[in-house]
Amino acid sequence: MNPEDRIARWLDDLISTLDGADDLAARGRGAFDADPALPLAFEALANRIGDLSKRLSAADRARFSAPIWSQAAKNRDFVVHHYDRVDVELLWVTVTAHFPELRDEANRVRDAVGDA
Repeated sequence: MNPEDRIARWLDDLISTLDGADDLAARGRGAFDADPALPLAFEALANRIGDLSKRLSAADRARFSAPIWSQAAKNRDFVVHHYDRVDVELLWVTVTAHFPELRDEANRVRDAVGDA
């Protein structure tokens, strides 16, 4: 698989994962607070999203240079290595505010690839 195909696959996987996070977030804050599985699901999604962000940044530093890519990677590292210190309030903000921003950026990059 050539590097551009790999990047396209990772972008598609990232956008799909972010869409899944959005679907879960649509259940609302009440469900997030009431169901202990939702914060755990968001932690797992943050891991996957951060890992894909790291892969994309490493594959093409110029194309994935916006700060949101490194922020997603750093968020992943924190959630994975300091899971006992995850603040659920910040997790909710990450999922409902920052994940959609990353999805917008990922779509922008994917659209730019398609236009090239």
